[in-house]
Amino acid sequence: MCIRDRALRVSRYFFTVIFFIMNILHTSDWHIGKRLMDRERLPEQIAALDEIVRICETRDVDLVLVAGDVFDTFMPSADAEEVFFRAVKRMAGQRRAVVLISGNHDDGVRLAASAPLAAEEGIYLFGSGRDVMPMGGARGVHAVASGEGYVVIGNERGEQVYINALPYPNEARLKEEKTEESYTDKLRRYIARGEAGFSGGMPHLLLSHLFVAGGSVSESERDIDLGGARAVPPALFDGFDYVALGHLHKPQKFGERVRYSGSLLQYSFDEQAKKQVVLLHTDGTDISCEEIPLTAGKRLVRLEEEDAERAAELLRQYEGAFVELTLRLKAPLTSSETQMLRAANEGLVSLIVRTQGAEGLPVVRRSTLSDKELFREYYRSVYGEDPADDLVTAFLELLEEEA
Repeated sequence: MCIRDRALRVSRYFFTVIFFIMNILHTSDWHIGKRLMDRERLPEQIAALDEIVRICETRDVDLVLVAGDVFDTFMPSADAEEVFFRAVKRMAGQRRAVVLISGNHDDGVRLAASAPLAAEEGIYLFGSGRDVMPMGGARGVHAVASGEGYVVIGNERGEQVYINALPYPNEARLKEEKTEESYTDKLRRYIARGEAGFSGGMPHLLLSHLFVAGGSVSESERDIDLGGARAVPPALFDGFDYVALGHLHKPQKFGERVRYSGSLLQYSFDEQAKKQVVLLHTDGTDISCEEIPLTAGKRLVRLEEEDAERAAELLRQYEGAFVELTLRLKAPLTSSETQMLRAANEGLVSLIVRTQGAEGLPVVRRSTLSDKELFREYYRSVYGEDPADDLVTAFLELLEEEA
């Protein structure tokens, strides 16, 4: 080996040892406890969270950023809460840190109630933009500074990263401030508050749960835009090295450094993009992004056919997936045909039948697979959330009485 080659190898080793890289994982919109029609998805959510834990372990992740909507409702079940706390504890492990904010589906006050205990495990929970995190600890990666709406995370090598944490600014919080400011101006002020501790010299990140104008919305996101009044321009994020967003379920980006990581699983049939997490690599001066696909969870497939028998054959090709099937028929679907379709794929969760009426006008009949599922779908369409189990039970009892 020539002297030049040996010198090159030594120099590469030197820079690898001396100039460490901090790895930061960005994820969001877990929606733990969310169902699909009447189908339980908690096992899939557990599998996907386990996959993220494995990525943390195999890719030497120092810090995990969770950009809101960890739960699907303000009052998650005990099972959902157990899944959440087990997952974030494993993500933190023995040396990593987790910084997490609340989204529009989360109760920020409830989520942040455990913040003092969680911080001892390296988990920092922001329920509002005024929260201050506990500092110190013997963990390898921990909070070294904090103030209202921000935290500085440092590791044992002396590397630090500044995180401006802005949870979802809910309607109640906005109405408390009786000002004439636009929504964008209010958010600009909230972001400025989280900048109070930043003086440069480290990667500068924003973690938030917002709708960026021009973002692609999926069917599983409820009242996300409100006619555009709650959309913010990408220019709001000028000055940050990376913006880790949650809210939109389809992975997408505005430039390289303003990104939605996307949801944990497919939560609606129009979400066909592969699920992922984003892994950031920073050497203290520059940030690069790597998209790592998530493979856990069932596919959601939307199919159309014009013949019941051909539809049954098609359904058999998607065994193991959840399916929404639209049938365009000249005559109503018979009971035996319905049974045939059910038997073809147990993952058939929604059946939409379109037949021609007497005057050639389309007649739409939506048939889910049981009275229970039909009631859940109706309730969801009216109220934007799943009905409580006791309400479903009461409806089914009333239905039996009427029969």
